[in-house]
Amino acid sequence: MKNIIASTIAAHLLFPASLAIAEEHVHDHGDNPIVTKVMFDQLELHNTDGANPLILEAQAWIGKDLNKFWLKADVEKRDGDIEEAEVQALYSRAIATYWDLQMGLRQDLKPTPSRTWGVLGLRGLAPYFFDVDTALFVGDSGKTALRLAAEYELLFTQNLILSPELEANLYGQNDWGNGTGSGLSDITASVRLRYEIDRQFAPYIGLARIKRFGETAEMTLSKGEKVSETTFVLGLRVWF
Repeated sequence: MKNIIASTIAAHLLFPASLAIAEEHVHDHGDNPIVTKVMFDQLELHNTDGANPLILEAQAWIGKDLNKFWLKADVEKRDGDIEEAEVQALYSRAIATYWDLQMGLRQDLKPTPSRTWGVLGLRGLAPYFFDVDTALFVGDSGKTALRLAAEYELLFTQNLILSPELEANLYGQNDWGNGTGSGLSDITASVRLRYEIDRQFAPYIGLARIKRFGETAEMTLSKGEKVSETTFVLGLRVWF
């Protein structure tokens, strides 16, 4: 049943994308080449009281100025086991200067049971140079979720950059299987100081704090885990 739902969502969301790409290809005269980018935005180790998790946030895209195909991946590994794994496949369309509308599918592979979501997102550069990435997720049985993220870069020098980031997750209903409650679920605030050896290779250190709220906090406590936690971060940012 989940495969049927996923296929239906994909057909409705990605078919218009393929038409747009085909139309652009017809009108392309060689001065709008296909470009690609792969970025490991966060490849980092967190220092916690228990097992130290390894976090990966990566994204890749291919396309032209107006139309692109995106892949996003978020993975958390702890004690040698993958505890959280999320993959998104998105069509991205430029709708204004510095702003893209994105749509597609999200698959939560871990924790189990897995979840499949349709995605509608907005990504771009807000006033005062805040990078904003928002997404509405719609799953089966009426499940909904909203993710809001913003990041800012403060340049001390051309190589030394401080990057504060804020992310909030909200859910439309309780999901005991995945430990998320309705309403505001969690907020993560972090700051990373990186040194760009060159623009494509930058080690960094930082701090991250997560705070869970409402039903999510109660579910977390019932499993004997902490509602809030602050961790030291050591990582690497690479793109090509």
